[in-house]
Amino acid sequence: MEGPLPAPSEEGISIEAHKRLIAYSIGPQNIDLTFRNRVAHENGWGIGMAERAVQEYKRFAYLCAHSPIPCTPSMEVDQVWHMHMTYTHDYWGTFCPELLGYQLHHGPTEGGEEEDEKHVEQYDYTLHYYEQVFGRPPPSDLWPSSEKRFSSFPHLRWVNLSEYSITPKSKIYLAMMMTAAVFFMLGTQVPV
Repeated sequence: MEGPLPAPSEEGISIEAHKRLIAYSIGPQNIDLTFRNRVAHENGWGIGMAERAVQEYKRFAYLCAHSPIPCTPSMEVDQVWHMHMTYTHDYWGTFCPELLGYQLHHGPTEGGEEEDEKHVEQYDYTLHYYEQVFGRPPPSDLWPSSEKRFSSFPHLRWVNLSEYSITPKSKIYLAMMMTAAVFFMLGTQVPV
């Protein structure tokens, strides 16, 4: 490896550094369950979505290594980060020291209103810093607004799909309305 990636200039990350960052492969590549495939499988994402989330995670890690204040990831990027930390040899042995030149630790929230406000501010800063460093806004499907990003947090849960099925609420409401309509129509046709 060529040594850690250089910090961004006032114009942002250099083309060479960005290419090296994006080209970095996490974990073994000549196996069936590559890092990208595992990310896709464990999150219920398609391969394309997983690949994009992995690329955004690498950009996020670069931001963390060079930002003057802590950065906060989107939920999707955080999922990739959690997964990468389980690849300990790659994460601590190569990615952090050799590519980033920075020990990127993950600290969970301590909870409470003050922590919530801090993370919203850091997330908004991260979105701004991303645009400054990479010369474009982050993709909104992987980096939603802070309002959307933090509104979903209390509702997230791990679900064992072998025991439970997941149906969007919109489909449940539609089924309920259709059932009510059928019962209403049947009720109006019953003779008194």
